[in-house]
Amino acid sequence: MSSILTAGTKAPGFTLRVTPDQTLSLSEFAGRRVILAFYPADWSPVCGDQMTLYNHVLSEFRKKGAELVGISVDGAWCHQAFARERNLHFPLLSDAHPKGEVSRAYGAYRDDVGESARALFLIDEYGTIAWSHLSPVAVNPGADGILDALDHMPNLEQKNVDA
Repeated sequence: MSSILTAGTKAPGFTLRVTPDQTLSLSEFAGRRVILAFYPADWSPVCGDQMTLYNHVLSEFRKKGAELVGISVDGAWCHQAFARERNLHFPLLSDAHPKGEVSRAYGAYRDDVGESARALFLIDEYGTIAWSHLSPVAVNPGADGILDALDHMPNLEQKNVDA
């Protein structure tokens, strides 16, 4: 696996399935901050804990002006079942076809096992990666790094005043 994209890099655009008949594009978040949480598989224990934790702190992410999106190579039906079982309130996107295409674009694909790596990206309102983090596959990265990165971004209101 190559290195993940780093801060200052323009975030690659994408359109992925959020349900079997609906898609979601990164461009739909234009002007807003978005957290991309790439993860290996819906039903693995570490991924389940990670996505459940993010669901619990979702209101904190939103208070800091960011939306959250999970991405793995699982299919849309699998995501729907997983989100329902875990009561998740953020979209899970299917990077299943072509398999791992978006994960590869972000440097977050594990060719050896055919899954996304456990990688996080914070994209600013201009579509640029503001922060990224790659975790070992067996380690839940938690939410502190994301919250800290959001705290270190310029205040949205202040940026508008300075512009």
